[in-house]
Amino acid sequence: MELPRNPTRLVTIGTITIGSGQPIAVQSMTATPTRDVEATAGQVRDLHEAGADVVRIAIDNRAEAQAVIDISSETDANIAVDLQENYQLGKVVAPHVAKLRYNPGHLYHHERNKPWQEKVRGLVATAAENGCALRVGVNCGSVDPAKADSYLADDSISPMLDSAWEHCDLVDSLGFTNYCVSLKDSDPSRVIEVNRQFAQRRPDVALHLGVTEAGLPPDGVIKTRIAFEQLISQGIGDTIRVSLTVPNDRKHEEIDAGQEILADIAAGRVRSVVDFGLETLNIISCPSCSRVENEAFVELAEQVREMTRYAKDHALTIAVMGCRVNGPGETDGADLGLWCAPNFVNLKKGEQSLGAFPYDEILPRLRQELDLLITEQAAGK
Repeated sequence: MELPRNPTRLVTIGTITIGSGQPIAVQSMTATPTRDVEATAGQVRDLHEAGADVVRIAIDNRAEAQAVIDISSETDANIAVDLQENYQLGKVVAPHVAKLRYNPGHLYHHERNKPWQEKVRGLVATAAENGCALRVGVNCGSVDPAKADSYLADDSISPMLDSAWEHCDLVDSLGFTNYCVSLKDSDPSRVIEVNRQFAQRRPDVALHLGVTEAGLPPDGVIKTRIAFEQLISQGIGDTIRVSLTVPNDRKHEEIDAGQEILADIAAGRVRSVVDFGLETLNIISCPSCSRVENEAFVELAEQVREMTRYAKDHALTIAVMGCRVNGPGETDGADLGLWCAPNFVNLKKGEQSLGAFPYDEILPRLRQELDLLITEQAAGK
């Protein structure tokens, strides 16, 4: 089946090229502690052998940056580095990696008085000097605060688009074109809508697709398939990641799922519908990655799914997040949210904090709050 492709510019990421006419690349992200060079290098190799075209590693300090340098010498994989909250580390790792990813919403954490435009100019210069690609990674839960404040609270798409377009304009003005953009949300319908709108205005910019916090398989694969089938079948998307909550020894399942989805789309085996707004319980959870500060997070996500099966027919959303980077913001839109710290779990009801609880006490409290919501929902109906 011959699928249309948007006429995007070509982007070189190490040994691969994405963009119009090129195969859609499949990515994954390491989940081992980045400073554990042996474990992380081993996971990079495993993902590369499973077929990952790009493997992303998150860093947040100089020790982790040095670990990436050591890891890069032990693998032939195309490594992308997620700069998280410290954009300055780009200069440290750029000579050793294929791609730098920054989040516009995280440029405010360091050097708060320096304009974000100046920070992006530095990142672009670093990428150009070292032959790196860039990804402008816009995320619904950590969008540029200046953009978020300009729109209604229930409008998550407009600030994402505004931020992405603004950054593209700046990067373009610097004469740099070796970049792609991602616009991610945990809701497949919003992923579809935000990427459609972006591509309509900027069909020349390559897009990395993903449903953030897709969750546990098979639900996480299904949610991701919905977004990918609708977007890729319309020519939108040049590289993908299936973000799943799985243990370290099963990270290859992200690559397997991505390859299977692409093969099905190419063969015309599209099985989804666009509308994911079913009147059922929706559990979202972030992919296991090196940001997770307690590996019990993955087990907790499984326990939440099992414990809440009794509420499957209620249209409520529970979010289970594994770290402090995305957890606080990306649980705001859920009816109940859990974001995991090293020794406790923060429980939220919408944007309201309900307190922090030990891992072995969180499930009963979550059930208590879920029961209250079900009662309120029934009363409302």
